[in-house]
Amino acid sequence: QLQLVESGGGLVQPGGSLRLSCAASGFTLDTYAIGWFRQAPGKEREGVSCIRSSDGSTRYADSMKGRLTISRDNAKTTVTLQIHSMGPEDTAVYYCGAVGEGLLLKGCVLAGGEYGYWGQGTQVTVSS
Repeated sequence: QLQLVESGGGLVQPGGSLRLSCAASGFTLDTYAIGWFRQAPGKEREGVSCIRSSDGSTRYADSMKGRLTISRDNAKTTVTLQIHSMGPEDTAVYYCGAVGEGLLLKGCVLAGGEYGYWGQGTQVTVSS
């Protein structure tokens, strides 16, 4: 059974950094794209970043570009998202999702509706 588990959330001080992990079980990421999304209270879910495992192509949200780094491990079972220079506006529940690459024309997408598998999310709070 395909499962995704996020970890690494918590309390971060303004200006700090955080590393979130998305671990896959029941499958390897060879033929999947992994996306990170977030949802703040009272707001819609938004795409943050994604990576296509087969070729390593990435995409970042324009609003956060320059503060993000997404990567996958060589075993292709974990995708990591690093966020730098965090502010209160980054407070949200962060989710990772997976979509088979065969469903994507190329690269990866930040549209949550394309993703069929989701983790439970991890809370990130930026506060002093």
